[in-house]
Amino acid sequence: MSIEKIVEQALQDGYLTPAMEAEVGRICNTASELSIEEYMALDRLMGSLLTGEVVVLPRKQFINVMEELVLSEAIARVAEIEATSDRTLDVGDIAAYALNRLPPLYATTEEGANYQRVRAKEELQELISKQVEEAIARYLDRPEFPGRVALGKSSGKEMLTQVSSILQSYATIFESQPNTPI
Repeated sequence: MSIEKIVEQALQDGYLTPAMEAEVGRICNTASELSIEEYMALDRLMGSLLTGEVVVLPRKQFINVMEELVLSEAIARVAEIEATSDRTLDVGDIAAYALNRLPPLYATTEEGANYQRVRAKEELQELISKQVEEAIARYLDRPEFPGRVALGKSSGKEMLTQVSSILQSYATIFESQPNTPI
């Protein structure tokens, strides 16, 4: 979205969201030079913010305490495995698998976060350990995909190439099965 459209939207709604603010910042940081129209739009936005015609919505600060608990458990377990074998495990993959099977524990204050930590250790530690254990087992049992790239590390074209090569490798298996229902 362009700066002009963001400013137009903010003026229409009466507020500037954190996402809109971030997009304006991204455009300003990546552009080598802003146009006259962009400067005029930013000037209009600044004036509207100063008069109160547009307000900035605050960013909500919160954390999911379950993430830190799962990461701690996963790091400890992965360190044990890597110390006693020649395997290298991806803590991010393992934590994501476990987190998808555990309840979130959000908090907005340090007191709330401490409460969630105590509650989780009393009521959910066994479940956390079980899910991390299952995540590690799944990770160790998964097939290797050549060219696998972590999120944010590949372009759209690279992603399509990866999907295409995976589909091609499975196509021969599928084609060899007669009358397979779809």
